[in-house]
Amino acid sequence: MHDFIAGLPKCELHLHIEGTLEPELRFELARRNGVELPYASVAEMRASYEFDSLASFLAVYYDGMGVLRTEPDFYELATAYLEKAAAQNVRYAEIFFDPQAHTGRGVPFDVVIRGLARAIGDAEARLGVRAQLIMCFLRDYQAEFAMATLLESLPYRQWIAGVGLDSDERGNPPAKFAAVFERARREGYRLTMHCDVDQPDTTEHIRQCLELIGVDRIDHGVNALEDQALVDEIARRGLGLTVCPISNGFVVEGAKAAEIRRMLDLGLRVTINSDDPAYFGGYVQENLVRVYEELDLTAEELVRFERNAFEIAWLPRAVKDGYLAELEAYAAARGASAG
Repeated sequence: MHDFIAGLPKCELHLHIEGTLEPELRFELARRNGVELPYASVAEMRASYEFDSLASFLAVYYDGMGVLRTEPDFYELATAYLEKAAAQNVRYAEIFFDPQAHTGRGVPFDVVIRGLARAIGDAEARLGVRAQLIMCFLRDYQAEFAMATLLESLPYRQWIAGVGLDSDERGNPPAKFAAVFERARREGYRLTMHCDVDQPDTTEHIRQCLELIGVDRIDHGVNALEDQALVDEIARRGLGLTVCPISNGFVVEGAKAAEIRRMLDLGLRVTINSDDPAYFGGYVQENLVRVYEELDLTAEELVRFERNAFEIAWLPRAVKDGYLAELEAYAAARGASAG
């Protein structure tokens, strides 16, 4: 089954590019940019990645970004992820980036997005892995900053598939950004939002995503299972849920495997993703292995995660169908149904 998972054509929809900054690259960029790090070695840096909450993770996550200064830095960051993704048979990825975390420390928006977009174009030509960008707003900043960032993004619209909302959810409900997301929709962006695991007012935030914002999918979102009305509405709309098992185990108790099992059983479009793999120690393949081992999943159930992901990806129907045909052929060749 581990070999089956390794060869499975994959689609990743919940991946923060800044969360792929491996310690080795962080040291290299620090040296290049004259940034002093408080670690003597890669091993010491990795040993510091001990999180017990979303807030404790975010503090380390934002600190790590300080080495990203130039367009080549962002190019190398995205290229490193895309090479890893290609090696794990990821065919398509939708990649979050956090421009405010860079512009807020003096790195121009143009520098960030040109580095990322160039890496995506080169990776498609060289590796055959396709990707699009999702621009996230930081919810613990003012909505006015998010709106300004949205307006700044418009000249680069061809490189951005949609917008999201991430960072510290406490006291920062979706409603705070309703006007920003309404404007984003008018500009042609697709919409998603993080509803992180076991956060205060989490089911109310999911309700706002559905009723007030009208999202196209929900990132994390496992707490929807606590409210049958939310489950019913998510199912009715065919919305996807981008779940990240390994990261769950760092910021709350456990990978939420039982909840993933229930989502599968309910027929929800649950997907498996890696979130911030450099900090949590597992890319998408390792996340699939984690849920397989905890739930003793069948090959058909593993295929269903990827079918769900390709179905909810922000791609033209014909492109989705091409990826789904590849998935079905892989499954059929190994005696597993893709249905």
